[in-house]
Amino acid sequence: MLFKQDGGHHSSLSSQTSSSNSMASSEKKQTEREGWKGTLDFMLTCIGYAVGLGNIWRFPYLCYKSGGGAFFIPYILFLCICGIPLFFMETAYGQFSSLSPIAIWRCSPLFKGVGIGMVMVSGLVCVYYNVIVAWTLYYLFMSLRAVLPWSTCGNWWNTKNCVDVERKVLMASNNESFGIGNSTFLTNMTNMSTSLANYTVMANSVVDRKSLVSSSEEFWDIDHLGGLRWQLVITLALAWICVFFCLFKGVAVLGKVMHFCAPFPYLVLLVLLIRGVTLDGAIDGIKFYIIPRWEKLATFQVWGDAALQIFYSVGMAWGGIITMASYNDFKHNIYRDAMLVPLINCGTSIFAGFVIFSILGFMAHETGKSVEDVVTQGPGLTFVAYPEAVSMLPISPLWAVLFFLMLFIIGLDSQVTIAATSAPTPLTSSLGLTNKHVEEKYKTGRAPGRACVKTSGSPQMFRHHHDDHYSTRPFGMFETCLSAIIDEYPNVLRKRRVMVAAIACFAEFLLGLPLITEGGIYILQVIDWYCASFSLMLISLCEVIAIAWVYGVDRFYKDIELMIGYQPSRLWSYMWRFVTPTVILLIWLFSIITLGPVTYGDKAYPQWAVTFGWCLGSISIIPIPTYMAFAIWQEEGTFWERMQKLKKPSTKWGPRNKEHRETYLASLDVDHAIEQHMMDTNNVARQRNHMILIPVCHACFNIIRVK
Repeated sequence: MLFKQDGGHHSSLSSQTSSSNSMASSEKKQTEREGWKGTLDFMLTCIGYAVGLGNIWRFPYLCYKSGGGAFFIPYILFLCICGIPLFFMETAYGQFSSLSPIAIWRCSPLFKGVGIGMVMVSGLVCVYYNVIVAWTLYYLFMSLRAVLPWSTCGNWWNTKNCVDVERKVLMASNNESFGIGNSTFLTNMTNMSTSLANYTVMANSVVDRKSLVSSSEEFWDIDHLGGLRWQLVITLALAWICVFFCLFKGVAVLGKVMHFCAPFPYLVLLVLLIRGVTLDGAIDGIKFYIIPRWEKLATFQVWGDAALQIFYSVGMAWGGIITMASYNDFKHNIYRDAMLVPLINCGTSIFAGFVIFSILGFMAHETGKSVEDVVTQGPGLTFVAYPEAVSMLPISPLWAVLFFLMLFIIGLDSQVTIAATSAPTPLTSSLGLTNKHVEEKYKTGRAPGRACVKTSGSPQMFRHHHDDHYSTRPFGMFETCLSAIIDEYPNVLRKRRVMVAAIACFAEFLLGLPLITEGGIYILQVIDWYCASFSLMLISLCEVIAIAWVYGVDRFYKDIELMIGYQPSRLWSYMWRFVTPTVILLIWLFSIITLGPVTYGDKAYPQWAVTFGWCLGSISIIPIPTYMAFAIWQEEGTFWERMQKLKKPSTKWGPRNKEHRETYLASLDVDHAIEQHMMDTNNVARQRNHMILIPVCHACFNIIRVK
């Protein structure tokens, strides 16, 4: 009996011990930093991160405007001397340390403000990027019907100036203004389009062709009096819910999601290309896109645009590349991936150009215009021109669903700026824009405060010469913010990641609500104009200087050798130290020179709004000098001693894995021993030379004194 009791007691102790061990193991697992589960997770996520809406709606137009096929020369050149070196650098030291953009500056604590600036830029852009995803979802839902709503003029938002696709085709052969009140015309149009049967206008009225607005443009210009538009509130909430469910469990879920999100846009682009090249006029559009105009290469603007496109498209200085690479296995072949991803990004831009211009060529053919007249960029291309072209195709809802589903998938790893506006509010009044907009209501019959601004005959919104940063990415940016916060307080927050992700998503959703109100378009334009333009270049410049000059290229090469087993070409050393920083500085100067005061179409903002924009853009730069001063103040010793301590890596710097860390520390000991040996050798040689020189100098002095 006693034996049984002892045995039971022993069994109880064993179970308690195993239970406590399992609990400790579980807690340890919760506080440990996770990594990618599959071998392709990192590659696919980086492709999704690098390929954004800028590749689809910005690059094709930029290529056409800047000399067609000739634009490929500066584009590929800047990819090689700026894009790939920076991408390689960020992926390399991100993988080496397995840390997020703030904690990673243990490599040189003096520059921790650079990481803080990265996270601040990503956080600011995350506030408004999901507005475009909300718009994409709205268009996607509206595409799920037999007749696309932007293809007809019989809707509640249309005005007397509306002209649908079929009427535009009919008008293409008539160069004069036409009378809408003609009964024969109405009878013929009724046979062509049932929507016109319900479209009533004043009899015998004449509308000038210049005042006509396409039905797709008026759908984009939907107005609704009041505050928030409930449709956009719902789609914005859905967009943030999608982000939450993709990131709440970390990269384990994100990697699986990207197995679908990364290749799906390529499949849709391929389907659209096959359909596009079979249409009449497609070849004219493609010729317009690729035929080189070599004289354009003599203009400074073309080279500046190519550099900006590469800088924003590849996604440096946002912190996303560092974050994605930090989840890699230490021995992952980062060199291979760093070469492939920027090339895939570049190829996607060129491929998307064929898709877009084949459809625009068809649209030009159908409307009787030249391709040049239908070419546009940005939201005007995505939400006006392309939907109008799609509405001309057979089974148009199918193509519309495919197109906007692709945009939604890309939008989850892309950031752009677009929103809807409504009637004037106190905000628009304070901006000095209300009176003209109210007068526009009576002059043109169109409601004020439209999301679209008519410029040079084409719908343009956010005529922003820094459209290139539209290729940045929410998954990468939002994960950057989450990982940066969690890595700063891992013991407290890592096991509460779901709660942190939920709070962050809800906060970003609330901050985005003002951007879909009546005057939200004006706030959003200011944010977009300034917050991610000149600041990114300065952050990137500080980053490359810190790694190449302060941390040291030689030490960085040895870190890379520990990961991939060999040191890459010394060419990268010259790139990181000289070529790439010079290019970034030139890009920054070009950006500052071409960055004028914020405007909305042709409407100028008051000075206080411009000042607010510059302050907003400077927020992410301020942490760099501020943290430097704070760190120097906290350190002990003279100013020079403090600087020397802060420039050197902290004791916590190095690989996360214990085995790899020991190898790293051993390599440091060897390097230190070699360095010490060289110093000792130099000292011995110096002393020997000193011992020889002293008698010689003494003898010479005596001879001179005797003489």
